[in-house]
Amino acid sequence: MMFSSAWNFVKRHKRKIIFTGVVVGGVYFLGKYAQKMIREMQEKEATECITQARRQFHFESNQRTCNMTVLSMLPPLREAIIKQLSSESLTALLKTKPANKLEIWEDLKIISFTRTIVAVYSTCMLVVLLRVQLNIIGGYLYLDNFVGKNGMTAQTPPDVQHQYLSSIQHLLGDGLTELMTVVKKAVQNSLGGLSLKQSLSLLECEQQLSWIRAEVEAGSGRPLSWYMLADDENALADQACGLTENDVMTIKLLNETRDMLDSPDFTTVLSACLDRGFSRLLDNMAEFFRPQPGDCAPSSAPDSLSVVSLPLAKIIPIINGQINTICSETPSHFVQDLLLNDQVKEFAANVYETFSTSHELQK
Repeated sequence: MMFSSAWNFVKRHKRKIIFTGVVVGGVYFLGKYAQKMIREMQEKEATECITQARRQFHFESNQRTCNMTVLSMLPPLREAIIKQLSSESLTALLKTKPANKLEIWEDLKIISFTRTIVAVYSTCMLVVLLRVQLNIIGGYLYLDNFVGKNGMTAQTPPDVQHQYLSSIQHLLGDGLTELMTVVKKAVQNSLGGLSLKQSLSLLECEQQLSWIRAEVEAGSGRPLSWYMLADDENALADQACGLTENDVMTIKLLNETRDMLDSPDFTTVLSACLDRGFSRLLDNMAEFFRPQPGDCAPSSAPDSLSVVSLPLAKIIPIINGQINTICSETPSHFVQDLLLNDQVKEFAANVYETFSTSHELQK
């Protein structure tokens, strides 16, 4: 009797039961599918987070390497500048009270300003160039570690890294020599006619530096990147030392670096570094232009630095000694200003991002 009643109920509501079964079954399988999709999305997000964290860690480690490399390169840079623009021999000669004392002082004036200005330029160039090179290498190393697990050949083996990074010698060699020539000419045009007895305020010194910069950066007919990396194809090939597979990769890296140096972003970042570098130079010099106790101009006056003037003969030793602060291997305010510059950091991140993701995006 009970089964008969149940069967009658099923017959009366057959369509509803079938529909309900389909719906319940569909919801069940849809729920299972949704769970699978959610699980896959979570796994994908977790993988992406791990990958991004790994890339971020590698990038930050690479920036610390950049900073240490810059500091390690400053002593040889300073030595290269002093070797070609030696003021010490002239100051030693002046102590002997020679007959051509005035002529020696004139030479000292040109050399002192030239070598300090060259130190500002070359230090800024070194900071930004190494940021480009080490982040290109860093990006490729990240990809090498990523694809190396699949048994593929590394794109930047140690030999390639060594050959590529040795191109920095252009900035310490021929590029630096040419930069000195251009800066020295600009210094002579700006300061050559000024008497050693003529007094200059700090603001007037700033104006002189602005004129020199304008001639160096716009009047030489060459972009500043020319001093940082050999421009001609033969020089790039010579630096790569042959036609092996490693050498072809080295030339590729050098050409990619040249493209970066010619980019508007690089020009903007280098200009920002130079502005900050010359500003820091003037800040360092400002200590010598403070009004002395008893002077007419109170030290608290906002324009006191424009009031205090020093004879050019007294400014020469001040400017001459700045190279030891600018090219100091111990982190100085000058170097820290450049290494911690936000535009430099952002540019470095963009370079690293480009070379650490491009191959993956092509897959």
